[in-house]
Amino acid sequence: MASKASGICPECGETTVKRYRPFCSKRCADLDLSRWLTGSYAIAGGNADADEDGDEADAFELARRQGTRSDDNAGDEGQGGFH
Repeated sequence: MASKASGICPECGETTVKRYRPFCSKRCADLDLSRWLTGSYAIAGGNADADEDGDEADAFELARRQGTRSDDNAGDEGQGGFH
C-alpha cells in the first residue's frame, strides 16, 4: 500500500503523505504548528468577549461600574446573603 494520499500540502504544495496529512512531511507540519504557537494565525475581529449585539457586555459593564452584578436578584439585598 502506498504511503501517498491525494491532496496538496498547504505549506509547500507537494503531494501529501498519509502520516502527516494534510502536510507532506514533519517539517511542514512543524512549520504550521509553530505559526499557531507564536500567534501568527489569528481570527480577525473585535472584542471576543462581547456577544454579537453587545447587550450582555454592556449590562455587565454598567453593573461593574455601579458595583453590583447584573445577575443579582432584585429584592434579595439584606437577607443575610443567602440566595
